Amino acid sequence: MCSLFRCCDVAFRGFVMMMLLLLLVLTTTIVRCDQIALTEQLPTVMVAVLVRNKAHTLPYFYSYLEELDYPKDRMSLWIRSDHNEDRSIEITKAWLKRTSSMYHSVDFKYRTEQGKRESEKTNTHWNEERFSDVIRLKQEALQTARTMWADFIFFLDADVFLTNSNTLNNLIDRKLPIVAPMLVSDGLYSNFWCGMTTDYYYQRTDDYKKILNYDQVGQWPVPMVHTAVLVSLTISQTRQLTFERKNLPSGRYDGPVDDIIIFAMSANYSGIPMYVCNELLYGYIMVPLEAGETVEGKDLEQLTNVLSYIVNEYGELKLKQDLSRFVPDVPKDKLSLSHIYMINLDRRTERRMKMLKHFDLLGLDVEHFPAVDGKQLSDKKVHDMGIRFLPGYADPFHKRPMTMGEIGCFLSHYNIWERMVRLNQQEVLVLEDDIRFEPFFRRRAYGVLADARRIGGWDLIYFGRKRLQEEDEKWIEGSEYLVKAGYSYWTLGYIISLEGAKKLLREQPLGKLLPVDEYLPIMFDNHPNDSWAGHFRDRTLNAWSAAPLLLYPTHYTGDDGYISDTEDSARIDGTLPTIGTGKGGTGLVNNDTRDGAQIQPSEPKKGDKEQLPNAPALLADSGIGQGEHDLETKNRRSEL
Repeated sequence: MCSLFRCCDVAFRGFVMMMLLLLLVLTTTIVRCDQIALTEQLPTVMVAVLVRNKAHTLPYFYSYLEELDYPKDRMSLWIRSDHNEDRSIEITKAWLKRTSSMYHSVDFKYRTEQGKRESEKTNTHWNEERFSDVIRLKQEALQTARTMWADFIFFLDADVFLTNSNTLNNLIDRKLPIVAPMLVSDGLYSNFWCGMTTDYYYQRTDDYKKILNYDQVGQWPVPMVHTAVLVSLTISQTRQLTFERKNLPSGRYDGPVDDIIIFAMSANYSGIPMYVCNELLYGYIMVPLEAGETVEGKDLEQLTNVLSYIVNEYGELKLKQDLSRFVPDVPKDKLSLSHIYMINLDRRTERRMKMLKHFDLLGLDVEHFPAVDGKQLSDKKVHDMGIRFLPGYADPFHKRPMTMGEIGCFLSHYNIWERMVRLNQQEVLVLEDDIRFEPFFRRRAYGVLADARRIGGWDLIYFGRKRLQEEDEKWIEGSEYLVKAGYSYWTLGYIISLEGAKKLLREQPLGKLLPVDEYLPIMFDNHPNDSWAGHFRDRTLNAWSAAPLLLYPTHYTGDDGYISDTEDSARIDGTLPTIGTGKGGTGLVNNDTRDGAQIQPSEPKKGDKEQLPNAPALLADSGIGQGEHDLETKNRRSEL
């Protein structure tokens, strides 16, 4: 009998241990009591979401919400939707059909009437009736969370993408009464204010950009947070929080009927601090539409911008399979050009896949052009190809000869120029595979092309580069988007005309090789080294540059994840022939950099994250240079 009880006891203890391990996965705190390990469950969270005309963002919004690394049986969903003119309700139903059983509870209510309210001029028009409805719904959400004894309520707009799956855990761990994860947009807009005027509107401060640009990192007390806000309901003072003006202390508030402002003032009057946290990259936010702007116009462009940021950062987009059917394919074209090439090493599949995702988002029809791989080159192969090096060349910054990667890079561009001539391609966009596209890329590219074609006479237009001259570059007369290119590095992306390709080929650069981003400035006669330039006779390439630039590198030297297939490759060893050696000569060139041309190198800059200081403000309608906020009551936009 004793043996039997011992066996049962062992089995029972094994079962208990297994259950404790399972609970440990779903909890964070272990409490020891008389040698027994007890576990404390994570706090309960009610997520409150208001939805209106968000069919274009909801597939991504719900995908990232589902990806949050927080036990779903500790989360409740409270969703309201009305006055839709799209498939918002259908998408929400489809997602909840699959996921609702995973959550502690789901409360989804919607109104089926379609179209805007009678009092609204457009679906982006904010009038008193609309504000009143949003205030009523948010107050209802707050009261529901209190009634169900939720530990937290997380107000979340339907055009927020929480790409960091640890967002909710991290915010709860802050142990703050009200905290917002700082969100990134395609401009200076975010989900917090650092200053508020006496009449309760946004006030610009120096701290705003410091926080937004991560110049100061941590958790910061601010007068306003919105759009993604976590509120701790276990703090007794939060019982005084409200969205309704009538619930504020009598006689204290004379401001607008505005949900986020009333909420912020109720926190202020209750002595509850609000914080924004930027310790992590939590996610992204869409800039609210102005009155009169449309989803089909600017909002879809903004969505493309934000999704491109996500691809740059993470290499992929989270999109659940059952929601992907609600995301339409973007039709592709060549931006009215003859062709678009992307130079990419076959072995760099991760870069290629990332770029293909960008092309899908931007609707670009691009041909993958296999790059010449410097790792597969040797002195003999280079010699057999007839390549000769420019006498006295030495890298201006590193005082070294060319690398095999630089040779492969030049040959990759050279091969495209040759193909252009062979196929009679009139205008071609050449892209490298380590680039990020600036916001509103398509619209801006068409603007550059329209100017260039109207003015005429160009051979090459930089879309992305590194400026090496400090002085201002002259604007092309009659253009809003183009400047005369000065001495520049990088070949991230450029448009080249057929005549431009012919000019670059006529100089037979393989017989006096140097890096391609040195060759181009020589050919448009804007290179500081006269001894190098003197080897090239027809330096008449007419090179312009987009201003502001349309492309930037994904990484700069020293950044995490920076990889250079030109720098990180073998160098030529000094035994390759140079120009000026006949058959009877030794055929050797001394590439000892100490004997290179006498150059006065400038200090290399990480630079050109900045734009031209005198760039015109004419791109403002594209969202470029957009101010942080424009939150007067008549222009306030939100999720419902």
